[in-house]
Amino acid sequence: MSQPIGLGCPQFHLAAYLENRPNMLNYPTLAGHIPLVPGEIQAIGQACGNGWRKVFNVYAKLLYALETSLFPYALSVPTWQAYRDQCLLQQGSHTALLFSPPQLSTPDEHDQVTPVIHLIMGRTYAKRLIAEAKLTAPMEWLDNEFAINTEHRVIICPYFDYRQLSNLKIARLAELMKQLVTETHSGDSGG
Repeated sequence: MSQPIGLGCPQFHLAAYLENRPNMLNYPTLAGHIPLVPGEIQAIGQACGNGWRKVFNVYAKLLYALETSLFPYALSVPTWQAYRDQCLLQQGSHTALLFSPPQLSTPDEHDQVTPVIHLIMGRTYAKRLIAEAKLTAPMEWLDNEFAINTEHRVIICPYFDYRQLSNLKIARLAELMKQLVTETHSGDSGG
C-alpha cells in the first residue's frame, strides 16, 4: 500500500477525505503524510480563506459531538475550539485529513485496537472515487447525503461546511460513526 497523502497524525483512527488541498506552502505538491504543528490550522485559515476555516471548525465540532466512551477526543480539552487549535491533525491526535483515496482494510487485516473510520466528504467526490474504482467498497446509500459500508468502516457524508454539514447532520454523522464502532466491537467479541 502506498502512503496516504495529507495532514494529521500518521497513526490515525479517523480519516476525513477531501479532493482539494490548501493552496499554500508545500501542500499542493505534498507527496506524504505530515502532522500539523500548533498554529498551523490558523495559518491555513488565514492564508486560504473561510472555506478552510469551516473545514477545520466542522471537523472539530464533529469530534466533540462523538460519544466520549467510544471516541475520547473531547476529553483532552474543554471546547471544540481548543481541540481544533491544540490537537486536531497534530501528532498524537489520531485524526487525519487526507487528499488521497481511502486505503481500506477489513478488521482482521491489521492489529489496531481501534479500527480506522473513513469519512469521505461530499457525494460528488465520493461518486468520482467510485467511478474511477478508487473506492471499491459497496456503499449503502441511506439518502442523498449519507452512505455507509460497515465492513470497511466508510461513511460518505456532506462536505465539512456549516450549510452542508449542519449541527443536525453532525449529530447524525456522529450516530453513524458510533454504529460503526459498536458493530465492529460486537463483531470482534462474537468471533
